[in-house]
Amino acid sequence: MTGGEDASRDGGVTRDVDALGDGEPVGGGGAVGGGEAFGFGDAVRGGEAFEFGGAVGGGEAFRSGDAVRDGEAFSSGGAARDGEAFRSGGAARDGEAFRSGGAARDGEAFRSGGAGGDGQAFRSGGAAGEDLRSGDAARAGDAFGFWDAAGNGGVSGSGALKAGDVSRGGDASRGGGASWDVDDELLGRVFLTRVIEPGDEVGGRWVRERGVRDVVRRLREGGRALPGVSEQRWAGLRARAGRAEPHRDLAVARAAGVRFVAPGGSEWPGQLDDLGDARPLGLWVRGRPSLRMWALRSVALVGARACTEYGAHMAATLAAGLAESGWVVVSGGAYGVDGAAHRGALGAGGATAAVLACGVDRPYPRGHTELINRIAAQGLVVGELPPGDHPTPSRFILRNRVIAALTRGTVVVEAAHRSGSLATARAAQRLGRHAMGVPGPATSALSAGVHELLRDDAVLVTDATEIVELVGDMGELAPDRRGPVLPTDLLEPRTRHVLAALPARGAATAAEVARHAQTTPDDAIARLYELRALGYVERHGDGWKLTRQALISIRGGPSPC
Repeated sequence: MTGGEDASRDGGVTRDVDALGDGEPVGGGGAVGGGEAFGFGDAVRGGEAFEFGGAVGGGEAFRSGDAVRDGEAFSSGGAARDGEAFRSGGAARDGEAFRSGGAARDGEAFRSGGAGGDGQAFRSGGAAGEDLRSGDAARAGDAFGFWDAAGNGGVSGSGALKAGDVSRGGDASRGGGASWDVDDELLGRVFLTRVIEPGDEVGGRWVRERGVRDVVRRLREGGRALPGVSEQRWAGLRARAGRAEPHRDLAVARAAGVRFVAPGGSEWPGQLDDLGDARPLGLWVRGRPSLRMWALRSVALVGARACTEYGAHMAATLAAGLAESGWVVVSGGAYGVDGAAHRGALGAGGATAAVLACGVDRPYPRGHTELINRIAAQGLVVGELPPGDHPTPSRFILRNRVIAALTRGTVVVEAAHRSGSLATARAAQRLGRHAMGVPGPATSALSAGVHELLRDDAVLVTDATEIVELVGDMGELAPDRRGPVLPTDLLEPRTRHVLAALPARGAATAAEVARHAQTTPDDAIARLYELRALGYVERHGDGWKLTRQALISIRGGPSPC
């Protein structure tokens, strides 16, 4: 290389290096004509020592500071002539490929970087031979690993490939489907919903501590397991990652009218963040309304699948009352109480949302396909699992935490001791939400779980106004409970005492009435005439007796028992 030239001979380029004269030192490593390669500023002529690896014309490559003359080989990186190939650092001619740092000529492909003959230089896994521009893939057979690629003799800025933009021979990225950028957080979360089970706190901690991008890279590239899982479980997650196709999942969802809502988005319900590391990675939503706005005034109604007629009636009645009061009824779309709650809200022309334990594009249970489709048309269908995923018993239990966190309170209508709906109420209590229960017959096994819940910290409710009083805003109070008002309730207390002193059958004198009413005869006579004017008593000679109207009023009053 001669002074005053900015580029190395034979098409090479220098990076952050000035033009050099024969044997001048090169900072940071460079490629020069005349067969010399330099590492970190050492000056070499005719095969002198190198530091940290260099590449020379004529086929010699050097690493770890070894000195080589006339093509000799050395440890930790050798030199080759006439087409020999090396691993862990070598030099070759005539189209050989290298891994872990090598030098090559004539358009070879590299991983982890090297310097090429004919002036090619690469950073962290580049490919040479064809001009690459941003986002391009190398010619057939050139492999890339989520890093940069430089084209035809240069360390390229415009030729850099973003993580995940590369493919093998123009094929799709690993896992099938179209290639995708792992720096795209939305696609990363879609990918993770296919790999990590709902409610997995270990996976949630990875995302919180490392970020979506890093977790996706680790799952796709492999390597050592992330903390908190065994090698066996890590292998299972990696197998899932190999089959995940986020672009395909989004396409299927779009075709089914489903959207993906990620944390931090404008539609994300902030109350789900209370779940901590068990927070959903994202939610698949089917339906037009805004999930965040609907969740602000929502109540969960849950209960037994094999409910009684009483349970179904109470669920439908409560749901209709809540819907008429402007509240969104949230349930799980299952048979029994869930289905009755959804139907009650829909029947009242109100809002309802179903949180499923499967993909929202496949209604479950199948017997509720029509109901769930109607909910999607009039309300919302929500789920954590990607399109096409099936429910499992554990997913039903984990789904319940989303119902509890999404709503202001949870009402359990009927539940046995081992009912999953009790898990929803207890999750609500842990999250600081209201837990409520509807009492049932003491002899009913389907109400035993509710009664146990009520013995703890849950609140007994019997209608929608009592629910609203708990979960609603200040001033939304349930009305006072009282029986019917009878005409005798309007009498003054002393007048009622005189009326009560008259016998049910026959007549009594004013003196006898005064004695039983603990008042004077004159006061008793005055009040008897008042009662006569109101139609409660009538006079027969010197005696007084009750009229038929008075008997009816007295019998309709409070029971003495």
